[in-house]
Amino acid sequence: QDHSLFFSSSSMKFSTKSSSRRKCRKAHFSAPSSERRKLMSAPLSKELRTKHGVRAIPVRQDDEVKIVRGQHKDTTGKITAVYRKKWVIYIQGLTREKTNGATAEIPFDASKVEIVKLKLDKSRKAILERRNKNKVDDSKKGKHTESSLA
Repeated sequence: QDHSLFFSSSSMKFSTKSSSRRKCRKAHFSAPSSERRKLMSAPLSKELRTKHGVRAIPVRQDDEVKIVRGQHKDTTGKITAVYRKKWVIYIQGLTREKTNGATAEIPFDASKVEIVKLKLDKSRKAILERRNKNKVDDSKKGKHTESSLA
């Protein structure tokens, strides 16, 4: 029997995503830095969300964030470092004293903060412009009115 008719390589497409917990965890923890950037995104505050029309954006140094979970809840500060290898961010002024007397920065998960003030540069503005959900030209897309049909 010839199965080449049913399984031609041009028509068969397979997803690279998996629903297996084991494979998903492996993909997550062995993700390259470029993918970790996207995975380390934080939601925008309500004011920024309405202003830019974007719900979340990858965190970066010099963004101002508010912590929304844990014992430091409602504390705001500027991001001093985004440590992608450890999946954490460090916030200015939030340190703890170690038993030997030294001070150490407290690591925070990017998803447990809310961006209050964005550091806008050319590339960041381009990202916000591209991802804006409230764009005027997109809102009319696919909608037919009485006048356009007549």
